[in-house]
Amino acid sequence: MYLLGYDLGSSSVKAALLEVESGNCVASAFYPDEEMPIIAKQEGWAEQDPEMWWHNVQKVTQKLFSQTTINAQAVKSIGISYQMHGLVVVDKNLKVLRPSIIWCDSRATQIGDQALQELGEQNTLETLLNSPGNFTASKLVWVKKNEPVVFEKIYKFMLPGDYIAMKLTGNINTTVSGLSEGIFWDFQKGAISRSLMDYFGFSEELVPEIVPTEQYEELGAVEAGQPLERQESPRDGDEQECRSQEAQGRGDRTGSGF
Repeated sequence: MYLLGYDLGSSSVKAALLEVESGNCVASAFYPDEEMPIIAKQEGWAEQDPEMWWHNVQKVTQKLFSQTTINAQAVKSIGISYQMHGLVVVDKNLKVLRPSIIWCDSRATQIGDQALQELGEQNTLETLLNSPGNFTASKLVWVKKNEPVVFEKIYKFMLPGDYIAMKLTGNINTTVSGLSEGIFWDFQKGAISRSLMDYFGFSEELVPEIVPTEQYEELGAVEAGQPLERQESPRDGDEQECRSQEAQGRGDRTGSGF
């Protein structure tokens, strides 16, 4: 039995195949060989095309399995780690509406800082555990204010790891740790932050279905040979899963980094 891990960075997509019983890494690869392009139309902006990420996931999978004779059917679990705080928006046909505003884009900083002051710094830090700052929620506000036509077409927003999981499974969902990472989660109430959603004028219909960090899904082929069927698909941003579980009084780490 084998485990397959993907790490979606801003420069490349990395993949590793581990043999469960021994814990040995039997193959690893990254793609592309040169850094993925970042679109910077203005100073402080940074965007990437989510379809490029998916293309590179397919390519790195091909590259990975070309190093071994292991059949894709032997993979029993897929884990996704990813660049945090990015914003991906899709329409009802699951088509990407605009390039992802990624982690190092600073255009929404003022929006987040203003929200912190108007929502109340103490209350915000106690409930959200962070300032909205330059995180995903603030980036979605920027789209609402500056690209209203795009915003009206949004069916769901996602984080980068959610997007790759959607491409693997055909389902749109997210996790508590992901919503915490985007500064959408109220840890005191254990729910989506109603005060933040109301303040920003967001409908909860924009939020994907919330599932456990470890979720069983039907997976399609990733251009690696035979389809991967009924696999566990945990996902995790760089550090948010650990922090969100600590806030909930849990010491275990269920996310999947590698």
